[in-house]
Parts: sequence; C-alpha cells; structure tokens
Amino acid sequence: MELLSLAIWTPIVCGVLLLAFGRDEHLRLVRWFALTGALLSFVLTLPLYAQFDNASASMQFVENLPWISRFNVNYHLGIDGISLWFVLLTAFITVVVVIAGWEVITERVNQYMGAFLVLSGLLIGVFCALDGMLFYVFFEATLIPMYLIIGVWGGPNKIYAAFKFFLYTLLGSLLMLVALIYLYIASEGSFDLATWQQLPLAATPQTFLFFAFFAAFAVKVPMWPVHTWLPDVHVEAPTGGSAVLAAIMLKLGAYGFLRFSLPIAPDAAHEWAWLMLTLSLIAVVYVGLVAIVQQDMKKLVAYSSVAHMGFVTLGFFIFSELGVSGAIVQMLAHGFVSAAMFLCIGVLYDRVHSREIASYGGVVNRMPKFAAFAVFFAMANCGLPGTAGFVGEWMVILAVVKFNFWLGLLSASALIFGAAYTLWMVKRVYLGPVTNHAVQDLQDINAREFLMLGLLAAAVLWMGVYPKPFTDVMHVSVTQLLEHLALSKLPL
Repeated sequence: MELLSLAIWTPIVCGVLLLAFGRDEHLRLVRWFALTGALLSFVLTLPLYAQFDNASASMQFVENLPWISRFNVNYHLGIDGISLWFVLLTAFITVVVVIAGWEVITERVNQYMGAFLVLSGLLIGVFCALDGMLFYVFFEATLIPMYLIIGVWGGPNKIYAAFKFFLYTLLGSLLMLVALIYLYIASEGSFDLATWQQLPLAATPQTFLFFAFFAAFAVKVPMWPVHTWLPDVHVEAPTGGSAVLAAIMLKLGAYGFLRFSLPIAPDAAHEWAWLMLTLSLIAVVYVGLVAIVQQDMKKLVAYSSVAHMGFVTLGFFIFSELGVSGAIVQMLAHGFVSAAMFLCIGVLYDRVHSREIASYGGVVNRMPKFAAFAVFFAMANCGLPGTAGFVGEWMVILAVVKFNFWLGLLSASALIFGAAYTLWMVKRVYLGPVTNHAVQDLQDINAREFLMLGLLAAAVLWMGVYPKPFTDVMHVSVTQLLEHLALSKLPL
C-alpha cells in the first residue's frame, strides 16, 4: 500500500477493530489500542512531509486505481502544498483527542475512540481525494461518526444538536452532488478534478456551479448567515467532538473552495467575489460582537471560530498570493488554537460540570499550571505576535489593505473585538479572587492533561515563531492556483 492509502485506512481499520472487539470491561486495553492506532496513523503521515518536494506544484504521492469502472470513478489520491499540512494536522489532533478522552469517557469507550479514529481516516481522505465522486463519498461519510459522537456523548440537548448538524450539512451537500453530476456530463464522463479544472464553461453554468458548491462549503466553514448550527453543536458536543469539529471539520469547507469553487468556476468566482467579501466581513465584525455577550464559554469560542474562519474566506477572494497563503496558514493556526481552547473548557467542565462563565472566577489561585496554558491559548486566539494566531491574520489583513484600505481597516477592527471577548472571558473565569465554592475545591491538571495541552502549546508557539515550514510548502501550489484563476474559462 502507498503512503496516502496507509494514512487513510490505518485509523479506519483500527477504529473498526475497536468497534467490533472492544468491551467496557477491557477499558485499559481499549484505550491503549486507540492511542497506539492514533500514534501509528500520525507516524505514517510524517514521511509525507519528509519526502515532499516544495519546488513542484503538481500532485505528489499519486495513487490511481479504477473503482467503479462503468462510470469512470477512480480511487484517485494525491496531495499538493495546499493539502499536505491538513493531513498532518488531522492525524495530530486525533492523538490529542484520544489523550483528552482517556479518563473522562467511562461508558462505551470503544465506540467513542473507534468513532474518532474512523473520522480521522475519512477526514484525511477528503484532503487527498482527486476524484470528484471519491471526494463526495469521504466528505459525506465524515458526517456519520460526528453525528454519533454528538448524539451519544453530548450534553442535555444532544439529539437536537446532532439533527441540526446533520440536516444543515446534508442539505448543502445535495446541491454539490447535482454540480458534480453536471460536471461529469459536461466533461463527457470524467470525475477527475484536473479535467474539470481545465474544462471550458459558459458564464451561466459557472454561476450555477459556483453557488451549488457555495451551498455545500459555506455551511461547513460556516459562513454568515448559515453559521447558526455551529454554536448549538459546540455547546452540546463532548470536548473531543468540539476539538475535532473546530480544528478540522470546519476546514473542509474552506478546502472545498480551493479545490472546487475557485479552479472550476474562476469567472464566476471573480464575478461574485464582492458577495463573498461582504459575507466574510459580516462574519468577522458582526459575529465578533455577538461573541462578546455570550455567557457560555463554549458558545463564545464557537462564535470566535466563525469570526476566525471569516478571515479565511476573506483571504481567498481577494485573489492575491499573500491573501490565499495567509488564509491557509490561518486555517492551520485556528486548528491548533481552537482545539486547545475547547480542551481547556473541557478540563474545567470535567471538574465543575458547568460551562457558564458566571460559575467560575479566580481559577488561577487553585490551578496555576492550567491557567498559564489557558491564558496562553487565549492570547493566541486574540492574535498575539509570536503565536500561531497572529501569522495568518496578519498576512490576510496585509493582503486586504493592499486590495482596499477601508476593507483592511474594517477587517483589522476584528482583532480588537477578538481581544475584547477573549480577554473579557479570561478576566471573569481565571483572574481575581475565588468567589465560588466550586472553584475553591479545584485540583490542578494531572500529567495526562498537561501532556495534551503541552503538545498543543508547543505547536502554537512553533507555528507563531517559525512559520516558514508551513508557508514554504504551500507557496508553489498557491502561485499555480492563482495563475489558473487569472485565466478565463469562458468558451470563445
């Protein structure tokens, strides 16, 4: 088996084995097997980075096998500079999530761990698929484990949240399926992404395709106004579910824009860029203001995710190298930072069983180690220089200012709102005297929690101080994408 297939199928096989053979009476064994499976999957993704050629924009590690020959559907995998880091991020976050659920999850542990491992494999599949139908299968299949994770291990309103998540994302994806079938007919029976990207299309089909893809990907990102499912789902999902949802699943939508919407319908993308920029700016500014008034910590971080992802779509649609690279860096940084924020809230929730900001106050007096991590991640969430959160946002704001000064000023104001809601939460939860009895009895983090937060803190710091490995990998692929976007596909 080739490297990409191994990276996809190792976690899925481990997950299925856990589902089949794991029992609650063998808890220790189940947990160690899940951790071994997650670590093995992560180790298998490392050669991808080691053997990756930064100077080439073409697809690497390509695998192409016939799958459904009659309809010309192939098992076609490959990665370029845009998708490489997402594969590594997915495998890394899965390891952290398995460590996070180690003691917390006590019932149906095999199913919980199994669902995350299967989800990890499917997510890597989305980032590697070069066949339209294969992409769709992986893209939709990610819904199933996530639906189960929210619906089984979630909070009191979990069924409502799971249904909302499923219906929203499924509805958008059905339009995408119509678009894929249209492209299959237009390209005379091919599901190959590279063929579709070269296919000449008139203005009207391009517009329809653009909005069909927009329906699927905007819900996933989520862009304003289709973002309402995210806060509800985050509040109800278990901590690990929230971490994976924020760190990786939201990126599928943004990744879809780079792979489908922009290269397949470039003229429509240029024509409707004003709409995308408007929606992104509303997400960045308005949702930032909504976050300030939240009483629930998870809701606050969920709205902050929508605002941060607004930067991503903003960077894509100004069509400059700095903007697109900045947006991809922002996606990766948000992956680390938001996962860390949700895990911090999870640590508190496991002890006090409340997510309300009002239930806390003065946590630093009882949990100094933990508070140091939590405040560091909060600073990264504000975009403090030297942390991962700064690099992407700075690149995008720089690109937007070059594009239009007033838009740049408006998007930069989001950093002030970001700092406002994040620091306001930090002040009320962590600082000041201990006022609540629940906080009085808190114990500081143990070695397992320290390891989980330490891994993420190292990643956030490394990316903030030395982003070069991240930007070097994507540089050539982004340049090629923008060259492709600059050419019209309208038939002469």
